[in-house]
Amino acid sequence: MISMMSDYILIFELIGTVAFAISGASVGLRSRSDLFGVLALGIVTATGGGVIRDLVLGVIPPSGFTDPIYVITAAVSSAIVFAVAYLKSRHPSNLNVENWKQLLLVMDSIGLGIFTVVGVHSAISRYGTGNGFLCVFSGLVTGVGGGLLRDMMVDRLPDIFRKHVYAVASIIGAEVCLILCRLNLASFSIAAGAAVIVVVRVLAAHFQWNLPRIEQ
Repeated sequence: MISMMSDYILIFELIGTVAFAISGASVGLRSRSDLFGVLALGIVTATGGGVIRDLVLGVIPPSGFTDPIYVITAAVSSAIVFAVAYLKSRHPSNLNVENWKQLLLVMDSIGLGIFTVVGVHSAISRYGTGNGFLCVFSGLVTGVGGGLLRDMMVDRLPDIFRKHVYAVASIIGAEVCLILCRLNLASFSIAAGAAVIVVVRVLAAHFQWNLPRIEQ
């Protein structure tokens, strides 16, 4: 059972890695980075949150440095994004900025959802469900950490601070995941928590939901 759960989480992690790598690579293309920059942004977005989480949980060295599968998956995904964009650039009439924005939203939402619940389960596997704050915080930093580092690298205000209830969606999904785990529904909690985050993010983007802020 434990082995099946580990395989289940690994599959979700790899899906999230691809999604976040595409998100990071897309930001790299929009910021006019070269091939190395696109690869770096894709890798950092896909692995940064997990590294921060492992440091918080006392996992040293972080799994992102001990298992190359995550970096390799992120690098390959980012390279494919760069290759597709390069081929499209040879035919400017086919470029569509809105398509890139939609791709970024969808991939970022999927990556946020998956990595948040993976972060929750990482904390639970080490410390159990008793410390709810640690579990939710672990999910939050895993979900938003990579995007935070990505946005800082391209010198823009991170999404977590400015739009579409980004961090709030992660917290909601982490809470759902934790509650289901406490109800002994660990396997279901992964898909349910991630789905809640993706739905909240997409609805927030569509209806322009944002937290209150002061306009000056």
